[in-house]
Amino acid sequence: MLARAEIKPFEPDPGNAGVGRIDKSHTYAYYPPMQDITANMKGGVMEAIVSNAIVHSYFKKLQDALSLDVVVVGGGPSGLVASESLAKKGFKVALFDSKLSPGGGMWGGAMMFNELVIQKEAWHILEEFNIKYTKISEDLATADSIQATSSLIYHSSKAGVKVFNCISVEDVVFINNRVSGVVINWTPIGRLDMHVDPLMVRSKVVLDATGHPSEIAKITAQKNNIKLNTVTGMIMGEMSLSIDEGEKSTIENTKEAYPGLYVSGMAANGVFGSFRMGPIFGGMLQSGKSAAESIAKELSNE
Repeated sequence: MLARAEIKPFEPDPGNAGVGRIDKSHTYAYYPPMQDITANMKGGVMEAIVSNAIVHSYFKKLQDALSLDVVVVGGGPSGLVASESLAKKGFKVALFDSKLSPGGGMWGGAMMFNELVIQKEAWHILEEFNIKYTKISEDLATADSIQATSSLIYHSSKAGVKVFNCISVEDVVFINNRVSGVVINWTPIGRLDMHVDPLMVRSKVVLDATGHPSEIAKITAQKNNIKLNTVTGMIMGEMSLSIDEGEKSTIENTKEAYPGLYVSGMAANGVFGSFRMGPIFGGMLQSGKSAAESIAKELSNE
């Protein structure tokens, strides 16, 4: 018989930025050591150990991500760069991506030719993430999209970002006219149109890095009858392709769209109304850096 989980006071990990702010008076499930779980088993021990290790480790990670400084929604280039930068600054960050493999549109390069183009202004970000690039002119370089995307994911996780794949954000937590977290559910639940209630994640700031759909900003505006910080007060919509204009405006539009809600990458151009830019990624990387700086400034002034 498997041993039952005990209930004991949760002791925050002092090495994990932000966890120490959790109220210690609460109680959390504590899972017993492996030897207790398998003590009375006659065979099949490894099967129990493997399953228990995955469940125990995952739910410890998820439980630790229920109260955060920053939630990043979308694991494309701007979201990954922003989350990594914020984690390095000591903020408690989790990234939720609806797909099995985070990375957004970087994996496929252009029309599945897995190469990217990056402007000189963003080369220092490539170097920071140990991404190799080849100069094709004084101002442009190419990089392998597989290596680039993999490296962004790896370095974000290494910096302390808790990355959750296969989880969709279906709504926001909206308290006192401020975005105060997100509402999450498994992606397959939504795709199968199953009515299953979600879980909530509280955070001080949410970053919409969902790319072209601008999903979080749209949900916030539509469901709460509010005005965003745009010229019209609404989602202004993405325009057609113009590389120079799109790259420039992506960085300019990376900012707060509503109290508690920031936008980056193509979501920024979708919300504030500007051009798409295709398979050139310097603006996306710089947008992530810009978002992290703005969010860090707000949180540091609390």
